[in-house]
Amino acid sequence: MMLNKLCRNAKKWIACLLLNSCACMAWGQETKGGAITIQSPDKNVSFRFHQLADSGKRTMFYSVNYKNKPVILQSVLDLQMDNDLSEKAMALKVDRHKNWCENLSITRVDSSMHDTTWVPVVGEKSQIRDRYNSVNITLVKDDNPIYVMQVQIRVYNEGVAFRYYFPENPKGTYYNITSENTEFHLPEGTQAWFANWAQAPYYKLPLKNWPGESERPLTLELPDGLYAALGEAQLVDYARTKFKLSVSKPSTIVTSMFGSAQLISPVGTPWRTIMVAEKPGDLIANNYLMLNLNEASKITGTSWIKPGKIIRVMAQTTADAKANIDFAVKHNLQYVLFDWKWYGPAFSFSSDATKVAIPYFDLPGIISYGKEKGIGVWLYVNQQALYAQSDSLFAVYHKWGIKGVKFGFVQQGSHRWTTWVEKTIQQAAAANMMVNIHDDWRPTGEQRTWPNLMSAEGIRGNEEMPDATHNTVLPFTRYLAGAADYTICYFDKRIKTTHAHQLALAAVYYSPLQTLYWYDKPSEVHNEPELEFWDKIPASWDDTRVIQGKPGEYIVTARRKGSTWFVGMITNNDARQVKFELDFLDQGKKYKATIFSDDPSVNTATHVSVKSRIVTNTNELKSSLLPSGGQALIIEDINNLNNK
Repeated sequence: MMLNKLCRNAKKWIACLLLNSCACMAWGQETKGGAITIQSPDKNVSFRFHQLADSGKRTMFYSVNYKNKPVILQSVLDLQMDNDLSEKAMALKVDRHKNWCENLSITRVDSSMHDTTWVPVVGEKSQIRDRYNSVNITLVKDDNPIYVMQVQIRVYNEGVAFRYYFPENPKGTYYNITSENTEFHLPEGTQAWFANWAQAPYYKLPLKNWPGESERPLTLELPDGLYAALGEAQLVDYARTKFKLSVSKPSTIVTSMFGSAQLISPVGTPWRTIMVAEKPGDLIANNYLMLNLNEASKITGTSWIKPGKIIRVMAQTTADAKANIDFAVKHNLQYVLFDWKWYGPAFSFSSDATKVAIPYFDLPGIISYGKEKGIGVWLYVNQQALYAQSDSLFAVYHKWGIKGVKFGFVQQGSHRWTTWVEKTIQQAAAANMMVNIHDDWRPTGEQRTWPNLMSAEGIRGNEEMPDATHNTVLPFTRYLAGAADYTICYFDKRIKTTHAHQLALAAVYYSPLQTLYWYDKPSEVHNEPELEFWDKIPASWDDTRVIQGKPGEYIVTARRKGSTWFVGMITNNDARQVKFELDFLDQGKKYKATIFSDDPSVNTATHVSVKSRIVTNTNELKSSLLPSGGQALIIEDINNLNNK
C-alpha cells in the first residue's frame, strides 16, 4: 500500500524538485521499488539510492559513479538496533523485526543545494569552499510510526557523504545501535592501503584475506585508474568504525563498529565518506571534505590559538629547559614541550598533574623565562590525570601561562571514550588551552568545530623510525583525516632516510603544531646551513598544491604562506628523477629559489647542499633524488626580498 502511495506521489515530488532547482536529481519507479539519483554540482559524481523488497522485507541500497565509471557498485545501507529495554521501560511497542531496517517506508524526500566559503583558524588553505547537493530521505517503520529515520546524503565535487539521522522521538525512546552494516561493493581488482591500527605500517592488499580490520581513512586504487578513500567524519557521539571484508560478498568492505552506541535523539551517526579522484594527489588536496562535514567553530575569540613549531625537551631540568628555549628563539620555533612523568608516574591516579614531581625543574621559572623570550610551554598529561582532574586542570594551566596540553595514551574506540575525548577538548577550549592528542586516536574533522585541537598522532611516525617508502604512503592515507604529529627528527642516527628527506617532511606533512627535532638536542646542532628551511617554514598555510605523487612511490607538495612557497619532495626507498613545472607561481614575477638537496660531496655530517637560482612560473625543475632521499625548496618573490 505504501509503495502504491509513493507511485501516486512520484509526479508531485518531481515537480517540487524541479521547481526548487536545488539539486540535480530524479525520482523514478523501478520494477521492485523507487530510485533517487543525486549529482554533484559539476555533475561528475552521482549517488543512487533505492529500496528493493524480497519476501515482504525491504533493503536499502546505494551506488556511486564518477564520470559514469563505477566507484561503488550496488551496496547495502543498514544498521541494527536493540531498543528493547527502553521500549519496555516506557511502555512502548516493542520492535520485533530481526533486521531493524526491513520495514522502513519512504514518506518524504527533501533536496537542497549548499554553497558557502569559510575561513579556518589554522589550515592548509586560508579559505575553504563547502559546496554540495543534498537529499534527505525520510523513512518510517510501517508498524511503529514513532520510529523515523532519515538517510542524509551530500554529493560534492570531491565525493559523497551519507549518514543515518534520527529526528527527535516524540515518545522519548532511546536508541541502542548495536552494529552498522554499511557496505562498499567495489569493482573487481580494487586494491587497498591497509593498516590494522592507527600507528601500524601500511600494506597494499587486494580485497581478500585481510589480516584483521583496516583503519580509516582507507585509500583505494580502482582498476579503471580512479582513486577513492573511505572515511569517517564527525565522530563525536558514537563508537569508532573501522572497515572489514564481507564474509559472503567478494570485493565488498563493511563498516565495523568498535561496540554499541547508546544515543538520545535528535542525533545522527558519523558521516561515511567516499572521496573520489582521478589522481591520488587530489585526495590530499580535497581532504577539507572531512572538515566540511563538521559544525562551524564553537570558539568565539580565537586569538590565543596560534600555530607553530615545537621541540621536545629531552632532559627535564631547568638548565636543559632554558637551553631549549634559547634554541627555539635562534631557530624560530614557537614552543617547547615537557613530555611525560614531569608530574610523577604517568599511569598512576596518585600522580597530581598540578605539581612538579622531579627535582631540578623550576617550572614557574621556566614558564617565565619562555615568556620573556616569546616561547610558549606545552605540557604532557596522561589519561589518568586528565580523567581525574580535567574539570579544573586546564584552568590551573591557563593561570600558570601554559599554552597547550598533549594528551597521552587516551583510550579510544568505544562510545564512552569517544565522548570523553570530545568533552575534554571542549574543557581545554574553555580555558584557552590548545590540544595535541597522541597515540592511537585519529581526528575526523572535529578540529573545525574546536580549532584548539591542533594536531594528533594516530600515525606511524618517527618514534617508530619507518622507512622512506612508508613516508610516501602517509600523505595519501593518514593525512586525509587531517593534521598529524609525525614528530620529525633530524640528527638522530636511527633515521632510515636521508637528511634532505627529513627536511622536506615539514612541507609534505601538515600539522599546525609541527614537532621538529623530536629525538634531538640543541647540543647536536652545529649551524648546519640547511636548517634555514625549518627556520623559515610556517605551520599554517594560505594555499596547498599536490604537484605530483603516488602512494608508496613519491610526492611533491607545494605550500604557500603570503607570497612565499615552500616545496617538499620525497621518494621511497628507490632513487628517482623528478620533473615538475613551477606554474603555480604568479605570472610575470621573478623568484629566488633556495634548494636544499642531498649531496654526498658536502663535508658535513648531514651531507645537504644549499644552492639558489632565479626562477619564474615558466621554469621546469629537475631533481635527482637519492634512495630514501628528498629535496626542499624555499621560493621567494624577489621584489619582497629587495624591499626588506
